[in-house]
Amino acid sequence: MREGVNEITWDPVWEQIFQAREWGKYPPEHVIRFVARKFYSVKDRSKIRLMEIGCGPGANLWFMAREGFAVSGIDGSPTAIQRAHERLMGEGFTADLQVGDFRQLPWPDDSFDGVVENVSLYANPWVSVQRALCEVHRVLKPGAPFLSSFFTDGTWGYGLGEMVEPDGFVNIREGPLEGTGFCLFLKRARVPELFRNFIDLGVERICRTIDLERHFIEQLVITCRKPEIRNYSSL
Repeated sequence: MREGVNEITWDPVWEQIFQAREWGKYPPEHVIRFVARKFYSVKDRSKIRLMEIGCGPGANLWFMAREGFAVSGIDGSPTAIQRAHERLMGEGFTADLQVGDFRQLPWPDDSFDGVVENVSLYANPWVSVQRALCEVHRVLKPGAPFLSSFFTDGTWGYGLGEMVEPDGFVNIREGPLEGTGFCLFLKRARVPELFRNFIDLGVERICRTIDLERHFIEQLVITCRKPEIRNYSSL
């Protein structure tokens, strides 16, 4: 294992990536579906606070703000946060955007009605992901839902680099994750352990091919929620 790799929370290579590439303008279908199912029935959407971990240049925040929700986001890349800010402000939306550490979220306990993250935690070692999920649990309101997504071991690139922890690789030689620093590929069997502090765990699998079906990109989409606080006074 490379010394210190299990203490990484965000790889600086992502700042270079966001500076070099213009991408991430539109939300994926599973994020839209999650928000719609959980929150579209709310009469006053401005009262619903949604947060995204690893918001990048703001595609999901843009969608949620357009739908009338109050949004917050965090990313380790100053460039990504600046681009998200410019996009939202350019369309008249406001958002609470932070450059920061996923393991130390800058919001109080029980702040959000929902949290999303789409293939951002995967760029952190297992121990850092665990800490970040504890923070997600902390800032969610009791009973509030969470959506998360990870690349699986069925994704092109798994095993094609230097393994520095179980299912965690650097220097991936091929595939869409080449040049993106550390990558933790999540096996389905490890999901319950990772999300053990949440309830109502649901898992779906998304798979597509690239390069004329020669390679696969596969994601696990995980939904769950923070447990309700038991009302002992009613017993």
